[in-house]
Amino acid sequence: MGEGAREGTPVTAAAAGSREGSVALRLDRVSRSFGGLVAAHDVDLVVPQGERRAVIGPNGAGKTTLFNLIAGELTVSSGAIHLFDEEITGLPPHRRAGLGLARTFQITNLFPSLSALENCLLAVQGLDRAKFAMLRPLERFPHLRAQALHTLRAVGLDGRAAVPVRNLSHGEQRQLEIGLALAARPRLLLLDEPTAGLSPGESRLMADLLRRLDPAMTVLIIEHDMDIALEIAGHVTVLHYGRVIADGSREDVKSDPLVREIYLGA
Repeated sequence: MGEGAREGTPVTAAAAGSREGSVALRLDRVSRSFGGLVAAHDVDLVVPQGERRAVIGPNGAGKTTLFNLIAGELTVSSGAIHLFDEEITGLPPHRRAGLGLARTFQITNLFPSLSALENCLLAVQGLDRAKFAMLRPLERFPHLRAQALHTLRAVGLDGRAAVPVRNLSHGEQRQLEIGLALAARPRLLLLDEPTAGLSPGESRLMADLLRRLDPAMTVLIIEHDMDIALEIAGHVTVLHYGRVIADGSREDVKSDPLVREIYLGA
């Protein structure tokens, strides 16, 4: 894994239009069924702007399904989703992205034959008017290269810009994926198991990177490593069989008897 975000290099996101105390995300009795299987059952969730929220639970609890519903990759069976006070229940993923939502995936979603810089250039170009000039070489748009290099620098990969993604370590690929999500300057970032497959040392570097994210940006994180999840997030929501069984501060969740029995095996 790369050296992580440099000290003094903020990992920032757009915070235009933010209001202290406002709600970034609200789910009202959101459910999703696959035939007879209920993957999400009447989920209520309120996430204030700027909060770090961990979503935890055992395998099959419905965590990734919940993220897919929020991101629009799955449609809800019932209920409503609001993003920054705007209902997005029926909006497609690209419309939600336009409102400030970005996400990463449990399995990296990169172009392995392209370099780290080229992957990042594609991400920043997709948000720029230059995306409509498909026949003009990227050299005509030096601001895109500058943005891409800034993003790589923020996640500690500027020294690996020319390296093909297939030659990056797994940890570096995770860093790059977060960089591509940050290139969209999101107001709400969904992170699906960012430390999955990382060594303990790489996980610590990833935690350091996530702690440096812009405090104005709201972050929801699915994380299998309980220590990392509780270190990054001050508020925790626990899912079990698609239901919210606990929701509160990390101290309250850690001491909840049902959570200890179901999730921690105590």
